[in-house]
Amino acid sequence: MKVEQIYTGCLAQGAYYIESNGEAAIIDPLRETEPYIAKAKANGVKIKYIFETHFHADFVSGHLDLAKKTGAKIIYGPKAETKYKKHLAKDGEVFKLGKVSITALHTPGHTPESTTYLLKDAKKKPYSIFTGDTLFIGDVGRPDLAQKNGKLTKEQLAGWLYDSLRKKIMTLPDDVLVYPAHGAGSACGKNMSSETWDTLGNQKKTNYALRANMTKKEFIKEVTDGLLPPPVYFQKNAALNKSGYESIDIVMKRGVKSLSPRAFETAANETDALILDVRPKDEFVKGFIPNSIFIGLDGSFAPWVGALIPDLMQPILIVAPKGKNKETVKRLARVGYDNAIGYLKGGFDAWKKEKREIDKVETINVKKFAKGYSKKLNIIDVRKPTEFIAEQVQDAQNIPLSTISNSMSEISKKKKYYLHCRSGYRSTVAASILKARGYENLVNVQGLYTDISASKIPTSDFVCPTTLEK
Repeated sequence: MKVEQIYTGCLAQGAYYIESNGEAAIIDPLRETEPYIAKAKANGVKIKYIFETHFHADFVSGHLDLAKKTGAKIIYGPKAETKYKKHLAKDGEVFKLGKVSITALHTPGHTPESTTYLLKDAKKKPYSIFTGDTLFIGDVGRPDLAQKNGKLTKEQLAGWLYDSLRKKIMTLPDDVLVYPAHGAGSACGKNMSSETWDTLGNQKKTNYALRANMTKKEFIKEVTDGLLPPPVYFQKNAALNKSGYESIDIVMKRGVKSLSPRAFETAANETDALILDVRPKDEFVKGFIPNSIFIGLDGSFAPWVGALIPDLMQPILIVAPKGKNKETVKRLARVGYDNAIGYLKGGFDAWKKEKREIDKVETINVKKFAKGYSKKLNIIDVRKPTEFIAEQVQDAQNIPLSTISNSMSEISKKKKYYLHCRSGYRSTVAASILKARGYENLVNVQGLYTDISASKIPTSDFVCPTTLEK
């Protein structure tokens, strides 16, 4: 028996490859199918099953393309209604894979169809559980993503989750390995560990939601308290996973079309495409194509794309570092942005070489920011509210990056603003969005917040709660 976790840091997502005696199963695959097919081919095995723990909201799963290419059967747990062919597993149903078996345990709570898969070895001993978003390392799945018109509340779902954990998961042996669908950085939970697997016994000792003496009422309150609104693209991704989507091969072919600077400019004008610049922030701030938006590949690329580009069908033109065009299209497709229509051949250097118009955002380092600091400056902190409340520059205004497009009314085009975050990545994204909307008086502060905190700029660790509600 072989079990391999295939972890993708950008999405903080874990897919799984299980192999036994010439047969393989994939759990929660990403959109691109090549890694799974290549792995099975290299090992001389056939992919028999594709197990889905639930309808994922934070990425588009690769189950449909993988099933078409391999003939593998798609397995969902109870209550998973789809518009495509799949096997709807019964609670407790056993699937044979070579010399091992995988049992479907219906564990509703994160969503109604959420299912945990229990892997037993050749001796029928419980070996591991693939918990999806039911149980994370240090946390459990948020119960607010599957609410339906008030008929199903987050409190009801949390109650289901309490029962699922205690009746289906916590009754298993302590040495069973826990393999979740996500780790730290995912918006599918509140406080996930950076560890990507653990034993169930250790989770019983360390995970707040698995406390032995915890009542259902306590569980519901703790799990539902402090939930931030889910990213706007979550509902759309879940719908794609439920109804189906275009083949990744077609998406890739359309997106990796090479365009000369002239053709690129023509396409931008004729299609009203969004120009997405994915270069490192240090390169972007030196110059960029007017009206382009920066979301760098070297940050949390896919989640920020999902949070900041509301229309999944928005035509997208790509400006990428050399050799990163295909990767960009693939990572866009992972979160359902399938309408990339080409990339700038030769990158930004080709644009500059033809002496086409470029734009810039004034950018300074922390040292210069500290030297010119005064209480009269208009400072926008684009970090999360939790980061802001921990410590902030005195009199700074908190406008989290995820809300920047809906907060334009709070920013005057007549005033000059200094933007900062924790590292300079999010402030660069925010500056690019504001610049594209006609805000010219911007200064982007590049550098670490720890350097700001260590400077002579006055900071505070308290903020009025009303500020956070904006």
